[in-house]
Amino acid sequence: MAEQAAGAGSTAAPSPPPPKKLWADVEFGDELEALTVTEPEKKQQQQEEEEDLVDTSPAETGGSKTLKFVGALEAETEIKKVVADDTPYTSAKSFEDLKLSPELLQGLYSEMKFEKPSKIQAETLPMIVTPPYKNLIAQAHNGSGKTTCFVLGMLSRVDPKMKAPQALCVCPTRELVIQNEEVVLRMARYTGVTTASTANADSNSLSTSSSRLGKIVDQVVIGTPGTLKRWMTKDRILETKHIKILVFDEADQMLAQDGFQDDSVRMLKNIERSHVNLQVLLFSATFSDQVKDFAMRTIPRANYIFVEKEALSLDVIKQYKIHCPTSSAKIDTLKDRIFPAAEKLGQSIIFVRTRGSASELHKRLEADGHKCTSIQGGLTHEERDRVIREFRSGRTKILIATDVLARGFDQAQVTLVVNYDIPVKNTHPYEPDYETYLHRIGRSGRFGRKGAAFNLLVNEQDERNLRKIERHFNKMIPDVAWDDDNGIEQVLKDAGLA
Repeated sequence: MAEQAAGAGSTAAPSPPPPKKLWADVEFGDELEALTVTEPEKKQQQQEEEEDLVDTSPAETGGSKTLKFVGALEAETEIKKVVADDTPYTSAKSFEDLKLSPELLQGLYSEMKFEKPSKIQAETLPMIVTPPYKNLIAQAHNGSGKTTCFVLGMLSRVDPKMKAPQALCVCPTRELVIQNEEVVLRMARYTGVTTASTANADSNSLSTSSSRLGKIVDQVVIGTPGTLKRWMTKDRILETKHIKILVFDEADQMLAQDGFQDDSVRMLKNIERSHVNLQVLLFSATFSDQVKDFAMRTIPRANYIFVEKEALSLDVIKQYKIHCPTSSAKIDTLKDRIFPAAEKLGQSIIFVRTRGSASELHKRLEADGHKCTSIQGGLTHEERDRVIREFRSGRTKILIATDVLARGFDQAQVTLVVNYDIPVKNTHPYEPDYETYLHRIGRSGRFGRKGAAFNLLVNEQDERNLRKIERHFNKMIPDVAWDDDNGIEQVLKDAGLA
């Protein structure tokens, strides 16, 4: 009542606009409400000094349209499905249910060592491989098996006897191109399908490509947008007239306004002109308004698989925050408390905001005798490949990275992630980057394994940003004292990691 009385005698300030919603924020009933589709704002250009460059993650814009909700699936995983028409899809209890070729099944069982589809695969794969091959937008936890979904989708659609590109996978980073190519090669081992990747253009690769020179005749092509664009237009070695399926991995970054949206849209339109029945698949652990806007306006008649926002914070990954009094105390916390406690657990990834921070932290840790490596967008391709090889082989247990490695990087031995810098957007007012936070912590706890994430806070801005992250995912992150010699080891034990 007091508040009402106070308001009656003064002019009320205008209400702030409601926050933009992610798809996972929407409460679904029988129908989704129609929302206004908005045009993306102009991309802001940001000039930075080389050592302050940030390997970025996407911004957000908005939009939506009306779809019919057909039901929640497997309530314990909070998976929901929306279909664009009346096509019936039955959950796959086994890979045989998908009517795959014997050669592809052999790759799944012999090379991939799979036994049955994961929960997300059981719902998603029938929507990919069942005629009439509808477009699909799929969102699920990090490490839930999304890569298998789109790789299997590509391989099920191509004809090994046709020596021409028939499936194209577009990725935001070189590391993800190489990783996805390795999955294709293993799964396709008995099919006769060959691959070409943009990673082959400047270094040696495991690829079985038959077209390292001249026109590409491999059935599956994987690459980053810049090189793929050059292959299609300037070099004219990649023809698209036979492409049946187009995949955007880490779709929210591929289609982000400050990411690869322009190249992605041009690529899509170019391929659609030569193939009317092109199947488009978008995969990501997060869907910002940017992706929703792009999908609703550009990719028609799509089916959807998604997970509620609160479920995305991955309870299997235990998250903690450590308040450090100074910046130097952050390094002391790493060296003197986190590393000793995590030494026997597996591998660790430390995420920083800028390239300069990655280099400086690497020098500081190595000077104190910690064997580690660092990766950031300023390194050459050869340097980046070497760092990844050393980390994958286990030669190094500590990897310092910018957000160039925040998405899609799979390394089962990673049990610990440290957010040395809390992820924030790269444009004013520098709000927390919720999607990047989710992707970062998802580098641990892969495929249902246990993992932990420590967030190092040093000022009020850090604390304010993490509070917003807690509210966004509706998840409280407990404190650990920075100067407690046993505190970090104890919470790791409580998490089942020590």
